[in-house]
Amino acid sequence: MTTKAIRGTYLTFTGDPFRSSLEEVMKVESDGIILIEGEKIKDLGPAEDMLKKLPEGTEVTEYKDSVIMAGFIDSHVHYPQTQIIGAYGEQLIEWLNNYTFIAEQQFANKDHASRVAEVFLREQLRAGTTSVATFCTVYPGSVDAFFEASERLNMRNIAGKVMMDRNAPEALCDTAKMSYDDSKALIEKWHNKGRQMYAVTPRFAPTSTPEQLEAAGALWNEHKGTFMQTHVSENVNEVAWVKDLYPEHEGYLDVYDKFGLCGDRALFGHGIHLTEKELSRLSETGGTITHCPTSNFFLGSGFLNVHNAKKNERPVRVGLATDLGAGTSFSILQTLNETYKAAQLNGNALSAGHAFYMATRGTAESMCLDDKIGHLAPGMEADIVVLDLKSTPAIDFRMSFAKDFEEQLFILMTLGDDRATRATYVAGDVVYDRGAEAVTGKNAVFA
Repeated sequence: MTTKAIRGTYLTFTGDPFRSSLEEVMKVESDGIILIEGEKIKDLGPAEDMLKKLPEGTEVTEYKDSVIMAGFIDSHVHYPQTQIIGAYGEQLIEWLNNYTFIAEQQFANKDHASRVAEVFLREQLRAGTTSVATFCTVYPGSVDAFFEASERLNMRNIAGKVMMDRNAPEALCDTAKMSYDDSKALIEKWHNKGRQMYAVTPRFAPTSTPEQLEAAGALWNEHKGTFMQTHVSENVNEVAWVKDLYPEHEGYLDVYDKFGLCGDRALFGHGIHLTEKELSRLSETGGTITHCPTSNFFLGSGFLNVHNAKKNERPVRVGLATDLGAGTSFSILQTLNETYKAAQLNGNALSAGHAFYMATRGTAESMCLDDKIGHLAPGMEADIVVLDLKSTPAIDFRMSFAKDFEEQLFILMTLGDDRATRATYVAGDVVYDRGAEAVTGKNAVFA
């Protein structure tokens, strides 16, 4: 089994800073070494100690002016929407009808799906994201295309066939039985095949009949260890629409709850307009809100109050997500920038430490994957991102005035983007290497 080592400043978290002090759980080693054996982290610690313990002949790659951490995790994204990123105008329902549903019909062609999946995953790695939970389309071939690309890269990813049998173009509608049968076959084919994982994926309550949601609940219950992903309370008009479609239910979340779609590994996109009662129910069942601030701002949906969702009296799991393509960037750094702004609008300060926890261990915990990914520790899968602290001339200049490491992190999350990714490791292998020279700085001219 091959061994390799990474040296530099590393950051990791041992717990949740929203529930205990940041100082207690945020661990920074200014000159550390991470030893990788095969696909996992074997050991880590201060360089002066680790150098004595490295197996003879171990290659050590050193990253200067950088910070090393667990790879970013995107808990809610739509790979078929890669081709419509930055589509102009309107709010959620109109945006779906005018852009998303038109684009998704092209995924009946598996060659097209494969091409988009390859671009999508390569861009994720270039942004330092090593795991995603993505919606595919109603076509099973779009799921195969995604998992085939993901398997080649050996990424730990989650995906599922969209289940949708009403309120969508006929070409994108299946039936309750078809969605059950197709999804079951895909689970048997892909779930836990290598690092691939499956999510039962009803798009959202308005595009599923009660019969389809019942089938989704039965399917999820029959396949323990799979995920469930959908959308909830993203837009006020959507919430009203659900009330009209499901008048017998207490609220939006109750629709999913009554069909057996709440619980651990249930990933609910957005959750901006959930009531206190619904948040309490999510806390009871273990469901996760996937926080998508760039998308929420882009579509004018609102802004989630993360601090309220995670309050200690009834903590709800919260993961971080780009929600591309209503989200406008693959970059989790850009997403953290918007996460900070959403917190400000809710009257809360979001420290850099809390933000990077959310981007790594926090999202892994929310998805019940923190035994595998999301932090740096012996036995964890070696999915790692190296971030350049001097990736652009402006950032380089601003960093020269940073008073401490936390301020450096804050600058990184507010000014940084995919250009900051120095290298990305998946299961111990380098899958993206920008090179030592900063992307923008090498061409900069100063008078």
